[in-house]
Amino acid sequence: MTTEPRKTPLYEAHRRAGAKIIDFGGWWMPVNYPSGIIDEHRATRNAVGVFDVSHMGEVHFRGARAAEAVQRLITNDLGKLGDGHALYTVACRENGGIVDDLIVYRIAADHFLIVVNASNRDKDLAWFRDNVGDWCEIDDASDATALIAFQGPRAQEALQPLTALPLSSVRSFDLVTGRDIAGVHASLARTGYTAEDGFEIFCDAARAETLWQALIQAAAAVGGKPVGLGARDTLRLEGRLSLYGNDLSEETTPLEAGLGWVVKLDGPADFIGKAALREQKARGVRRKLVGFEMRGRGVARHGYPIHAKTDGGDGGSEAPAAAIGTVTSGTYGPTVEKNIGMGYVPSELGSPGQTLVIDCRGKLVEAQVVSGPFYKRAREQTR
Repeated sequence: MTTEPRKTPLYEAHRRAGAKIIDFGGWWMPVNYPSGIIDEHRATRNAVGVFDVSHMGEVHFRGARAAEAVQRLITNDLGKLGDGHALYTVACRENGGIVDDLIVYRIAADHFLIVVNASNRDKDLAWFRDNVGDWCEIDDASDATALIAFQGPRAQEALQPLTALPLSSVRSFDLVTGRDIAGVHASLARTGYTAEDGFEIFCDAARAETLWQALIQAAAAVGGKPVGLGARDTLRLEGRLSLYGNDLSEETTPLEAGLGWVVKLDGPADFIGKAALREQKARGVRRKLVGFEMRGRGVARHGYPIHAKTDGGDGGSEAPAAAIGTVTSGTYGPTVEKNIGMGYVPSELGSPGQTLVIDCRGKLVEAQVVSGPFYKRAREQTR
């Protein structure tokens, strides 16, 4: 029996705006609006993009043992997080495989909010409850909550007229709760998934369209516009931000995925997966997630085989040898004007400058491993 995809509170607004809507992880979501993916991408890089991310899940942990419960679930150090601040982290299985990548917000000493990926909502909630469900209250507020991202170098300028909150005082990974934004009671965090400055705004689902329309108008005033999943993907990949289900999964560990910085193995917390990750770190990872730029004509796509470079592997019709890895994400980067991608390869072949060969549907195209993000916003824009 086929299950009909879910709709966010903004589904009808997207339809009225002429969006192309697709089934994304069990949700009807806009992939792009009439101006197209590249135009939406550039609007976000140059001004402001407005994104419906209400398909994401919001799970609240409340009670005297809430902090203990959350710390048991995540690899990062919750002890350093103060009220009104957030951190990026992952939750792992006992074997170190990634259950999900998450943002954890500390609202109070006994109240935490975890934002989970849309496709993982049910799985994550079950994982949380199975492991720490009797430690504190765990409340799934996903259906009652709308989440809108307002991202770009002019985000603060465009948003400020809609709220009395001095946005310049909100630093990266801060959370401010209970504020009026365009007449809507909301909470605001300086977080995002575009490699740009910006905000993510939480509000009651019933008030989502009122807030959405106000944000669209505010963005338009500085040259911005609504943005769909297509540009969201190109934006995040230029920033080399991983996508769960592509670059992260239960078959990958945070150490393999280049997320060792969110794994605090030397801390006192005994989080799930710690022993396995400590063992993996001691012996060394055998594969790693790398970023690469295509050197020939061809776009790497999810699932394409990756091969090692051989003398005959730069343009022949046959693969140079057995595949050594797989492309996890790949696209054309409109800002960097290059075909870019990520994938897992043996660690010894993952150094910057290493040449790989991507099998693009039978056409062998060379790629070069690069370090760091493909795009990084200008220093004066960085908060």
